[in-house]
Amino acid sequence: MTVIEESRPFAQQLSNVYFTILSLFCFKLFVKISLAILSHFYIVKGNRKEAARIAAEFYGVPQGQGSWADRSPLHEAASQGRLLSLKTLLSQGYNVDTLTIDQVTPLHEACLGDHVGCARILLEAGANVNATTIDGVTPLFNACSRGSAACAELLLQYGAKAQWESCLPSPTHEAASRGHSECLEVLISWGIDVDQDLPHLGTPLYVACVSQQIHCIRKLLYAGTS
Repeated sequence: MTVIEESRPFAQQLSNVYFTILSLFCFKLFVKISLAILSHFYIVKGNRKEAARIAAEFYGVPQGQGSWADRSPLHEAASQGRLLSLKTLLSQGYNVDTLTIDQVTPLHEACLGDHVGCARILLEAGANVNATTIDGVTPLFNACSRGSAACAELLLQYGAKAQWESCLPSPTHEAASRGHSECLEVLISWGIDVDQDLPHLGTPLYVACVSQQIHCIRKLLYAGTS
C-alpha cells in the first residue's frame, strides 16, 4: 500500500470498495437486460436458432437432443418465463396450443419452469388445461413434478383434471414421490382420492414411503389415507 493510500481515511477506502461492487453489479444487470431484449427480438422475429444459441450460452438451456428443432417461439418464451415475448406472440396470432412432435404445449413448458405468470396468460388465451403429451403428461403433472404449488392451484382453478381413470402419469403420485408436500396439499384441497391405487405405482402413501418423503406421508395421513 502506498503512502498516499495509507494517509486516506479508512471510511473513504471502504466506500471505494462498495462503489466498485456497485459498478460491477450495475454492469452485470445491464448485460442481462441487453440479453433479454435481444432474445425477445429474435423470438418475435422467428429466429429460433439464434434465440436458442443465446439461451444455451447465457442461460444454460441445452441446445442439443433436438429439443429446439420443433419448438415454436411460444414454447421458447413460456419455458424461459418471458411474459413480454409471450404476450407479443399471442397478439400476433400464434396458436396458444401449438404442439411439438411430442405433443408438448407452451403450457406444459410454463408449468415445468414454474412460470405462473406465463401459465396464467396462456390459460386466459384459451390454452387446453388438460393437454397430454405422447407420454400422457399433463401441465398439472409438470407443475407437481417441479414442485410449483402456485401453478398447480392455477391449473385446477381453470379445470385441470387432478386424477385420471387410465394409467396416465399421476400428479398426486409424482408430488408424493418427489416430496412436494405443498403441491400435495393443493391437490388434497381439491378433493383427490388419496387412496388411488395404480397398478404400476401403488397408492400415493406407498410411493411417499418408498421415497421416504416424511412431509408428504404426514399430509396423506392427515387427509385420511389408509
